[in-house]
Amino acid sequence: CPPSGGDYAAGSRGNPMGIALIWCLALILIKWITSKRRGAISYDSSDQTALYIRMLGDVRVRSRAGFETERRGSHPYIDFRIFHSNSEIEVSVSARNVRRLLSFQRYLRSSRFFRGITVPNSSNILDDDYNGQAKCMLEKVGNWNFDIFLFDRLTNGNSLVSLTFHLFNLHGLIEHFQLDTMKLRRFLVMVQEDYHSQNPYHNAVHAADVTQAMHCYLKEPKLSKSLTPWDVLLSLIAAATHDLDHPGVNQPFLIKTNHYLATLYKNTSVLENHHWRSAVGLLRESGLFAHMSLENRQLMESQIGDLILATDISQQNEYLSMFRSHLDRGDLCLENANHRHFVLQMALKCADICNPCRTWELSKQWSEKVTEEFFHQGDIEKKYHLGVSPLCDRQTETIANIQIGFMTYLVEPLFGEWARFSNTRLSQTMLGHLGLNKASWKGVQREQSGSGDDVDPTFEEMDSDILPQEPRLS
Repeated sequence: CPPSGGDYAAGSRGNPMGIALIWCLALILIKWITSKRRGAISYDSSDQTALYIRMLGDVRVRSRAGFETERRGSHPYIDFRIFHSNSEIEVSVSARNVRRLLSFQRYLRSSRFFRGITVPNSSNILDDDYNGQAKCMLEKVGNWNFDIFLFDRLTNGNSLVSLTFHLFNLHGLIEHFQLDTMKLRRFLVMVQEDYHSQNPYHNAVHAADVTQAMHCYLKEPKLSKSLTPWDVLLSLIAAATHDLDHPGVNQPFLIKTNHYLATLYKNTSVLENHHWRSAVGLLRESGLFAHMSLENRQLMESQIGDLILATDISQQNEYLSMFRSHLDRGDLCLENANHRHFVLQMALKCADICNPCRTWELSKQWSEKVTEEFFHQGDIEKKYHLGVSPLCDRQTETIANIQIGFMTYLVEPLFGEWARFSNTRLSQTMLGHLGLNKASWKGVQREQSGSGDDVDPTFEEMDSDILPQEPRLS
């Protein structure tokens, strides 16, 4: 121990080498502490290798499963923060950091309101968070006409957390897997926060919409009688996280700008790989399944990855071809775990692009939002002379043209095969809405081309009466 009091101070002033040594030791200590607490997130887990540091600086996956290292930094040519105004950056980044540190569990421990209150460990923890209208909507969460935009407003922007927690409880997953409801809420809060609210389309509301659609598919007779709780768990987590941390631009943009993610994943399913790895990081950080064996956790992470990677639209033809071949041969056996997993991949693909199969009021809103995001990317590409990607030029493209092409080449083939697999009222309802919505966009297209108010014969022939009654699912 060093001498104390004035003798030590006097000795230090007369000994420059001693002062230099003290400063060197102090700097080494500060550097060590910083490395253990990067981005103001402490290593609060007993398994330090299972933490994912996800702030604006370095991003690394430290994993026994052998995941490669991720590094998040500003793009060498384009800083993604330019997508939003400077004021938005300052507010969103600082607010995000604060919210990140004050997730639900930490908030309960620090809030004056909750101080001294014992929080019951039961699935009823959310009851006080719902107002009457939101709770009423959740009673009809299996209705295909579920309005996720209204639900998001009623839950004050917490649609993903509220809906997914409710579905976990509804499917009996909390009890079956003995989940800690506090950890589950914390995980869902982190998932919702890691979606970019500035994205017009790829945000937490889209994730909630896909999760609600996935729930509808899981309740279909052919699936519901065959699925295990494990299958349902994987499906809901994959749906909720399938676009996690989406930057609001597509894969070709990342590739042509040499973004670090494109390099990391070798230009293959770049975004989907990132969504998956981000989801794994949150699962580990939350400790939601820490009570499971390492083998089961790794199996879960791998199978969630298989589901999320299936949403890569560039792989659409491969998955559709396999699905069609199975249906032609009639050899899909849902008693087979591999076949069930493949069907869940197809179900998530359907849920991801089901917007054209919703009612016109909902479908039109989604169409406008996704086109706005496309055009936003095109504006950035023009500004930096990158060459405008297909569908992203607001000067030459229209919502109607984009939607008609999307429905014709991607949605109709997929949902046609899904209807062959699950020929139910729901599948016929989706195809009916798809036909009506396509006809509506064709009408808009004709008006924009100056051909007057002529009505498409297809639209005249189609009537709402052809739509089967909405199936009511619990």
